[in-house]
Amino acid sequence: MSVHERKERERASRERLIIATARELAEEQGWDAVTTRRLAERIEYSQPVLYSHFRGKREIIGAVALEGATEMAAALRAAASAAGERSARVTALARGYLAFAARNPAVYDAMFQLDGGLAFAEEATPEPLKDAFAALVETLGEVAGEGVQAGLFTEVFWAALHGLATLTRAGRLPAPDAERRVELLVSRLAAL
Repeated sequence: MSVHERKERERASRERLIIATARELAEEQGWDAVTTRRLAERIEYSQPVLYSHFRGKREIIGAVALEGATEMAAALRAAASAAGERSARVTALARGYLAFAARNPAVYDAMFQLDGGLAFAEEATPEPLKDAFAALVETLGEVAGEGVQAGLFTEVFWAALHGLATLTRAGRLPAPDAERRVELLVSRLAAL
């Protein structure tokens, strides 16, 4: 192995450490607690080392969002593939989405609430974000309905899931009705 390869491997390892530490700190204390000074202290590198990987907090949020999108895509595909028929797949997808949002609130915020400098719904949208959306379309496209464009239907269904996730987390929706909301969303919005 060459010196260059070793340095690149070490650089990639540091970058993963920064992202993991930022994510951990955000999940523990919220994104306001994530500063380059705190990250540098936690990972035991200087702030200039952090800046050699990310120009600031915005880029770190973007990196966490991309990692989260990859994880969400895998979780959605796993949930849908474990279910049998169409309505069960859509219900499992909805539950999987809401469970991911509940388990990873800081990551979810990085993906959909905070400015991570990422493009959405554009040619320049990073591949992990496109793939997370594709994971939704794969199941929801089956139930979009006659003459309804799958991507457009998926956007509407996703918006409903996002609303449920954020309103539930904020305590605006009563928790005991969570499952009934999913059932209502699936039965009324999806053409089943």
